[in-house]
Amino acid sequence: MWLKIKKLKYMKQDIIIGLDFGSSAVRIAVGQEDETVERGSVHIIGATEIQTSGIHRGVVTSIDDAVTTLSTCIERAERIVGAPIERVYVGITGNHIIFQPSKGFASVARADGEITDSDVGRAMDAAKTVPIPTNHEILHVLPKGFTIDGQVGIKDPIGMTGIRLEVDTCIIQGAKTQIKNITNSIFRTGVEIEGLIFSILATADAAVTPRQKEIGVLVANIGASTTSLIVFEEGDVVHTSVLPVGSEHITSDIAIGLRTSIDVAERIKTEIGTALPENINKKDVINLRDFGGLEDEMVSRRFVAEVIEARTEEIFDKINAQLKSIGRNGLLPGGAVLTGGGSKLAGITDVAKKILKLPALLGYPLSITGNTDKINDLAFTTAIGLVLWGKEKRSSEHNFSGRFNMVGKTAKRIKDWFGSIMP
Repeated sequence: MWLKIKKLKYMKQDIIIGLDFGSSAVRIAVGQEDETVERGSVHIIGATEIQTSGIHRGVVTSIDDAVTTLSTCIERAERIVGAPIERVYVGITGNHIIFQPSKGFASVARADGEITDSDVGRAMDAAKTVPIPTNHEILHVLPKGFTIDGQVGIKDPIGMTGIRLEVDTCIIQGAKTQIKNITNSIFRTGVEIEGLIFSILATADAAVTPRQKEIGVLVANIGASTTSLIVFEEGDVVHTSVLPVGSEHITSDIAIGLRTSIDVAERIKTEIGTALPENINKKDVINLRDFGGLEDEMVSRRFVAEVIEARTEEIFDKINAQLKSIGRNGLLPGGAVLTGGGSKLAGITDVAKKILKLPALLGYPLSITGNTDKINDLAFTTAIGLVLWGKEKRSSEHNFSGRFNMVGKTAKRIKDWFGSIMP
């Protein structure tokens, strides 16, 4: 009887599914709006993950293997929900994502000069008319601010009066082939795509507060093979990038340095690894056999930490170079918020503080409740952020404070094309 009640509860329309196409794993978070606490909170019913096959660095390398991976993960999530999963919000990342600023202009249509949704929409459409690299298409058009007849710094122009409306935007684009491969893989599982989101945007929704976005903050999602970052200031996105380096590079360095296997190196990293060699006694040693090695071999634990520190510093050097490129290095009062599976490494916030010259903390999901330990797992921040994104998207089709998701039409167009070639 209890199972029947639970199943009916979870079949409500307010169920929101976030699917994170990570660089080494596919993760799903299942949530619904939590009406028992403050407005805007989400209750996470459950979460699951599976190591990827057919997906590398967030890019599909084998459709069949990717479908198998996704199907397995979706089936696990369905057992949590107690009902079939029909729609998901999908997060994507990868080196193919590019960032481009753009401006759009529109004349106010009404005779009395009052600015309406239609005027804002036309200005946003005008911002999209920029040269797009071959084989790329727009994922998001994010408004940074509006100008009315020369008056700058306007966040919400609707209801104001003017003649000429201008909008500054950030356009995020992705490779058509990569988007199509991802959506095709999901459609083959029989699941609809409710929204397709650049992952780091959803990550930031989960990990930082509006106040941090206002004063200036960096969010870095350190994955297995890539590190995604996004910078906010005055509530707006000012920069984003995907770097081709992540925690698996640390594992590779350990394997090379110790002349051992990747599996042994990964266990060493996750079980006793630290990025702070100064905290390790020079006489401390570990036995590789204790971590899956085939033979007894004693190695210096401090040497392992030095290897980890070197690669970790490189990751933050690359992040700092991105901040320098936009003139924000050392100038973000909100600090650096680190999340993703790679941020679980001991001592990583200390390295971030040293290299970035900023406050640094771990970015656990905010504004959520749940009875699963995954809500405190940094690897699930993006999947949970996709649930939060979905909740906001459903509540407002047009949110001029920061989100214009253009991929609803893209996903439908790809699905129609895909359906036309299927028997």
